[in-house]
Formats: sequence, C-alpha cells, structure tokens
Amino acid sequence: MTLRLPFRKTSQFGDIKPFVFWELPEEYEHICVVRALAKWISLTDLKNGYLFRRVRSRNRLAEENAPMTSENFLEMFRNNLLDIGVDYVPYGTHSFRRGGCQWLSVERRWPLRQICEWGGWSQEFTHLTIVKYLISWNNNPHVDRDDFFNMDRAPATVCPTCNRSCHCA
Repeated sequence: MTLRLPFRKTSQFGDIKPFVFWELPEEYEHICVVRALAKWISLTDLKNGYLFRRVRSRNRLAEENAPMTSENFLEMFRNNLLDIGVDYVPYGTHSFRRGGCQWLSVERRWPLRQICEWGGWSQEFTHLTIVKYLISWNNNPHVDRDDFFNMDRAPATVCPTCNRSCHCA
C-alpha cells in the first residue's frame, strides 16, 4: 500500500514536492507512516479537514477546524516524555527530522545526496547543513573508539531496552 500526500503551494516556499509513503514491512511497523495514519484516521473518524487539529485544555479538540501548532505538538510530546520518565530537555520538534536522517544514514545506508533529496535540503555541501542532522551532541556512540578495529567485539544489534543498535543488549 502507498500513501501520497498532495502538493501544497505556499507563497513563502513555492511548490513543495509530495511525500510518497510505502507501507513498511512488519519489522518496521512501529515507524510505518502508512499504518500510523490509517490507525489515526480510523480512531478519530475524521472525514475532512486537518489530520492533526488544535487541542485545547483537558485534551479537547478545538471546535473550529484549526491545525495543531508546532508549539501545541511540542508541549504534548514533552508531556508524553515526562509520563514515561524521559528527560524532555534534549528533545524538540527537530528531533524527528534528526532521528529520521540518522536512521536513513546508519540503519538504511542511504547516501547523503538521497537523504538531502528526501528532506528537501540543498545538495550544496559547502556548509554541510546535513551534518547537524546526522551528528548530535546527545547521540549514544555505537562503538567505543578503541574498539573500531577490534574484530572480537560483539556485533551491534537492536537493543530491546533502547531500540537502537548498541552493545548493551
């Protein structure tokens, strides 16, 4: 199954290319956009208007068909992190873009140019904007530097605790 989000035109950004999403295999169902949107539409019973609407106090949807603001999303996201005991300070709305780029680079082995094309970023690498998305101050290194060429070290696997490729499993 595929999902195509349509063109939208804004005076500030011009034409924005549509994002085409494919249903991911079952092992990636936890990050599958197609499954998530299908479930969201089913749960909310939305027939028209914005997919993500403004939320008022006490988790009530706004009466008008108004879009959720990035500030509203960030507040709810940070509250969710607090609910599960995670420090919200290192995370913002760009965490999703950064995490997506890191996953595409590290796990899927996409070339930098393909990541830039997907994200709609310049492929002019003179300023290396893409680096700020691939390398973050709060990254957990996968391998200690001393073990880079240690052929006897355990291979990195997806950790059931942190859901990253690491050696703590």
